[in-house]
Amino acid sequence: MARDGDINEPTREFPDYPTSESLRDRAEGSPGHDREYAPGAPGTGGGPARGLLWVLGAAALAVVVLLGVQATGLLPDFRNPFAKEQTDRSQPPLLKSIRDLSRYVAAEGNFQVVVDVQNDRRNVPDFLLNERTLFVGAGRVEAYVDFTKIADGAVVVSEDGKSAEIKLPAPQLGETDLDMDKSYVFAEQRGLINRLNDLVAGDPNRQQQIYKLAEDRITTAARDSGLTARAEENTRKMLEGLLRSLGYEKVTVTYTAP
Repeated sequence: MARDGDINEPTREFPDYPTSESLRDRAEGSPGHDREYAPGAPGTGGGPARGLLWVLGAAALAVVVLLGVQATGLLPDFRNPFAKEQTDRSQPPLLKSIRDLSRYVAAEGNFQVVVDVQNDRRNVPDFLLNERTLFVGAGRVEAYVDFTKIADGAVVVSEDGKSAEIKLPAPQLGETDLDMDKSYVFAEQRGLINRLNDLVAGDPNRQQQIYKLAEDRITTAARDSGLTARAEENTRKMLEGLLRSLGYEKVTVTYTAP
């Protein structure tokens, strides 16, 4: 039985229960409650975020500095490490011959031809063995008079020195000059076997036949175009004007049979 003086004292079996004042004091001392910190005490929040901002700021500053230095030309330009490069291992040109020319080019014709050639095998499907090329060829042909073939006595001057007669060799056509800058393959069809053959063996001169056909077609067209007749007329006008400027009143130009 408890004594009168110990009535308000808690027993060992029932400790002191929390009151409203003790709860308020405990709440004020909790970590989430606002309280004053000592001046040198470390903060509990914002450390990682502040460090990340410092790193981003330093990286941005480094980029700005590099761009500024590059703009001044102190550093070389940034290049693509996988950029395409071309290496020229060609040998120096070899002079094989020199030929003196004594020809007067009196006319020139520019031609264009479309060559459509197909090579296949009989009774073999086209998707297996077939080669068809559509080639657009552009070339030029010159018509000239070869002055080295002028025979002795080909130039006759009158006794009074007022007229002259010149006998020239007939104009002839030069070789067809195929312009590769203006010539191109418009379309090409090749069978499966042809493509496999290109992968295994290959033929770097495969287009040579097409080029030769284009040159032959242009040469034939030049012969039928009246280019030599134009060369005759232009050569006659050139010589007449030249000799008349030298004092000849009458100039006659004739051509020998080709």
